[in-house]
Amino acid sequence: QVQLVESGGGLVQAGGSLRLSCAASGRTFSYVMAWFRQAPGKEREFVAAISWSGGSTYDVDSVKGRFTISRDNAKNTMYLQMNSLKPEDTAVYYCAAGSALGPVTRRTQNSYDYWGQGTQVTVSS
Repeated sequence: QVQLVESGGGLVQAGGSLRLSCAASGRTFSYVMAWFRQAPGKEREFVAAISWSGGSTYDVDSVKGRFTISRDNAKNTMYLQMNSLKPEDTAVYYCAAGSALGPVTRRTQNSYDYWGQGTQVTVSS
């Protein structure tokens, strides 16, 4: 069993930065881990994913060059460094863990087995 707990959300002005953390309990080093987000009135969307080794990362065009996903398996923690934040980045951010995910499934929320409770990120203009 894996439990995920996000932290690091908050209120920030446009152009600012935040670093989200996802602390995992249980054996996650073999899992793909990812960040999703859900804005008010919108569906949950994929943001970024990272392979179990940390050697491969994947993200959506809207965050390229601004967000960086990373993981430290020794600490059982995943991170999302968010720079140059925009008001449209405002959402609840969730971390997720899943196994045996490919190019399509890693972007699909139903592919993930474990989820955190979410952390609110609010970017003011």
